[in-house]
Amino acid sequence: MVIRIPENVRRIIEKLEEYGHEAYAVGGCVRDALLHRIPQDWDITTSASPEQVKALFRRTIDTGIQHGTVTIMLGNDGYEVTTYRIDGEYEDARHPKQVVYTTDLAEDLRRRDFTINAMAYNPKTGLVDLFGGAEDLKNKIVRCVGSPHERFTEDALRILRAIRFSAQLGFEIEAGTDAAIKELAPTLTKISRERVQAEVTKLLVSDHPQYFRKVYEAGITKQFYPEFDVMMEMEGNSVSYDYNIGEHSLAMLGLVGGTPVLRWTTLLHDCGKPFCPRVETEGAVHYVGHAEESAVRAKRILKELKFDNDTIDQVTKLITWHTEKFADGKPSIRRCLNHIGPDLFRLFLELATADVMTKRFAIQDDDLFHYMEVKRLFLSILADGDCYRMDQLAVNGADLKAAGVNPGPAMGHILKAMLEDVMIVPERNKKDYLLGHLAEYQKIG
Repeated sequence: MVIRIPENVRRIIEKLEEYGHEAYAVGGCVRDALLHRIPQDWDITTSASPEQVKALFRRTIDTGIQHGTVTIMLGNDGYEVTTYRIDGEYEDARHPKQVVYTTDLAEDLRRRDFTINAMAYNPKTGLVDLFGGAEDLKNKIVRCVGSPHERFTEDALRILRAIRFSAQLGFEIEAGTDAAIKELAPTLTKISRERVQAEVTKLLVSDHPQYFRKVYEAGITKQFYPEFDVMMEMEGNSVSYDYNIGEHSLAMLGLVGGTPVLRWTTLLHDCGKPFCPRVETEGAVHYVGHAEESAVRAKRILKELKFDNDTIDQVTKLITWHTEKFADGKPSIRRCLNHIGPDLFRLFLELATADVMTKRFAIQDDDLFHYMEVKRLFLSILADGDCYRMDQLAVNGADLKAAGVNPGPAMGHILKAMLEDVMIVPERNKKDYLLGHLAEYQKIG
């Protein structure tokens, strides 16, 4: 079996071999190459010690020297080279207390998480596959190397990594590995929220985001998203959907673009429903105020997962507005644009369309037509240059001051009144008109 490896990787391997050391491309790059995917990174493992590696290459960086990793710089590109190692005892369900270097490739591969990540390749030796990784790739299976219980006890994050790889590759999880996931899922509480967030995000932006169901089935969601457990356990009682709130969110995931903001918004957009008053009209169940409640809960969840403020802001804005129907057309669209801007509005349209596509087929057409019309009006607003932001007003604070308005809260109220007016009637966004009706705006303000 021949794998085409980049020239720089070949150069590093050949130089290490020239000086009597073993060296192989290893891990995810070998897996991806066998799947005919383009590897993001090419990692190299070697029998050489970090000091020996550093002595052979002119430019190196001690990126993980405590674990035997040195980054070799060739031009602007960096390649991680790690000495064969045996991990010591894991004391925090995440990191080994110490590592011991070895000259045996088999020992290094034995410590790795999954068979599909425990293969090595060298142009001379070919593929080294001691644990059946190639066969598992062929059969589309995620399986632990050796004992799943041991692998997950060593590093609890591997529990989420197994599900994430399953989602990214569209693979099933081997029965023994799956059983150990469910047994040891509680140990994930020892893992930092940042690491949990990173793995779940990778799962959600994968080609199979609906595999998030496996996170729930393993009992993991209750650790960082307990609302989802409630959503999945509720009975479906809607005339619009064939399933409950949790299933509805899972169904939507694959219908929106694969960005973190859209996928997290989709996952969280209805998380407040189970905690809102339910009102039934003509057989339809409505959850009063669920958009606002969902936004509050989503913000808490995202903060606990250590998301950046920009992502939290975008997701919560989309959730707050996701039920808006824009009954009066362009004016309400302009008001929405004032709050979230055109980029988020485009995401709103994608979210709303996905929501409609998960409804019962018989009632999809009217809603799809509605949002097509909303999109048409939105594009018309942009094309016409309609005012929906304060900085688009034909009048500013300096103009009001020149007209005799004193700076202060009153000036801000007048500008807001003007903006509201031109969002309803955009033709009024002219300096002469706005200042000519200043007295009226002062009364409104």
